Amino acid sequence: MKKDCILVLDFGSQYTQLIARRLREAGIYAEILPFNAPLKRIQERSPKGIILSGGPASVYAKDAYFCDAGVFELALPLLGICYGMQMMAHHFGGRVSPAAHKEYGKARLEIQKESPLFRDLPSGQIVWMSHADRVENLPQNFEILATSENSPYCAFGDEARHFYALQFHPEVEHSEWGRGILKNFATQICACEGGWNMGNFAKNQIALIRKEVGDAKVLCAVSGGVDSSVVAALLAAAIGDRVLVVFVDNGLLREGERQQVEFVFKNTLGVDLISIDARELFLARLGGVRDPEQKRKIIGNTFIEIFEKEAARHEGVKFLAQGTLYTDIIESSVAGAGKTIKSHHNVGGLPERMNLKLIEPLREIFKDEVRALGLELGLSRELVFRHPFPGPGLGIRIMGEVDAASLALLRRADAILLEELKSGGWYDRTWQAFCVLLNVKSVGVMGDNRTYENSICVRVVDASDGMSAVFSRLPYELLENVSRRIINEVEGINRVVYDITSKPPGTIEWE
Repeated sequence: MKKDCILVLDFGSQYTQLIARRLREAGIYAEILPFNAPLKRIQERSPKGIILSGGPASVYAKDAYFCDAGVFELALPLLGICYGMQMMAHHFGGRVSPAAHKEYGKARLEIQKESPLFRDLPSGQIVWMSHADRVENLPQNFEILATSENSPYCAFGDEARHFYALQFHPEVEHSEWGRGILKNFATQICACEGGWNMGNFAKNQIALIRKEVGDAKVLCAVSGGVDSSVVAALLAAAIGDRVLVVFVDNGLLREGERQQVEFVFKNTLGVDLISIDARELFLARLGGVRDPEQKRKIIGNTFIEIFEKEAARHEGVKFLAQGTLYTDIIESSVAGAGKTIKSHHNVGGLPERMNLKLIEPLREIFKDEVRALGLELGLSRELVFRHPFPGPGLGIRIMGEVDAASLALLRRADAILLEELKSGGWYDRTWQAFCVLLNVKSVGVMGDNRTYENSICVRVVDASDGMSAVFSRLPYELLENVSRRIINEVEGINRVVYDITSKPPGTIEWE
């Protein structure tokens, strides 16, 4: 598998993860590394080609991002996209300057010269632009491959060295033949054979786990969701009974969740589960805390403390495994040049010093790929397609301070929402659904009496990998049933609102 790897260097584009996705969808294995990855680390991956992603900076800015110059001396095919294009032109002596007409949105690409990059693709096609700078003069030995109305050098290349550059983003849906361009780069230019799939990924990860763990034991933290369940299944396949599966009840779970998790692992997965009741500890540490980042870090630190304490009770435990995904890495700003959106308890929320070494076999794949992997490992569809639930749980769905009363109120409202979605046939048609306790009071009328009580926000979204999302267009009748039941059955709630914000600009979770 590794011999057909394409590396993507991340310069902070919101679309970087899509580049890897498109290649994987074409059966080409792709990995993402930070833009400043050492040359040795890049060479250790033995890539057959490298893609330089887009990014928000200008090559002339004081804080501009540049990769190791040795990347251009590796005798490997290179593809620069947007900022990656400008950086490539700048490196080889071309001129980049602010564009007279900035391009954001659709543009028409006109191919000017035959090239393996555009093999079997239309000469005219719609592409997606997102840039303020453009290349004004090509470097020596580069030639024009395609133009657009506002970009005379919309695509150019040095075909003798297999260096290519695109002003537009082929990875996004709006670039109608973008998938074909990326596939051509991988297969026609980098000579990748393809054939990568989740079955290959599973075999590779099992082999990597065995190599890294050796004769040691691994403590696997599980929540009952698909991510941690898939990690547990991978570890069980790799090292058998040397994996200790641990579930922590942090008091921030949904209604009946602990019982459900214990049942699934015992009766469905056949795994011995260690359950730890830490409700009082988490609530005590969250007392009086309102800032969402502080809540996430408190929860992350407390989880690690409990796991390390449990690991000390068993001889030979040297590793902690958890279900970190690539989306977690991106939003916690660990992957490359991206800005921190929020600290995930299992990434940015971890303490700086830990006694256990981390194993995160899913950190380079996305939620839909995890689900495909779960099916490959024999997990049930019910478990695999369960809605995502954050590690910090209901703690980040309460605006402000977390306490037992607020948790009880939110827990019941959330259960009603899920019951209505399932009975109405909408649960499997949506990506994620939950309630948020706003801690905003409003005036209401119930039974001819004035009320002044709390508000619940219902959040239901459609997505494929969680990197972007749109609100679900639920039937009004369903929303009305949810609202009626919550107000009638949950004492302390007199108003229900529906969140119609997409991601971006919002995140899926509120905190």
